[in-house]
Amino acid sequence: MSERKDKVKVMDLKPEMRNVNIVVRVIEAHEPKVINTRAGQRTISEAGVGDETGRVKLTLWGRAAGSVKEGDAVEIKGAWTTTFRGDVQLNIGGRDNVKVVGSDEVPEAEEIPEDSPKAPEGYRRFRRPYASRGGFSRRRWGER
Repeated sequence: MSERKDKVKVMDLKPEMRNVNIVVRVIEAHEPKVINTRAGQRTISEAGVGDETGRVKLTLWGRAAGSVKEGDAVEIKGAWTTTFRGDVQLNIGGRDNVKVVGSDEVPEAEEIPEDSPKAPEGYRRFRRPYASRGGFSRRRWGER
């Protein structure tokens, strides 16, 4: 939806943004785990990150999983946003899209506000038809 080259702040994140560039502090980082998705098994890790405007959940997919650690200041490039239960979340794939930067670029964890970005009231994500590895399911657009 949104094509951004400049850096955004956490509280400026909105649903369905693409190519998000942001600098954040890692507040907490969890170990990688394997989950089952419609596309099969995937490795992810989750982290809580933030800047001077607020906090957001970050999901790191594939090779990016496990690439951040608590306390790091990181620059994230090419991220995208999703929503879950009204909260906007940040996602990244590929280890090359996460880089540790100078610690003075973002506040320390205890200085980051508790605010987090929310989806607009009544927001509903567009859902595509289920696509299996062999193509779209047998049900066609408009059929019930």
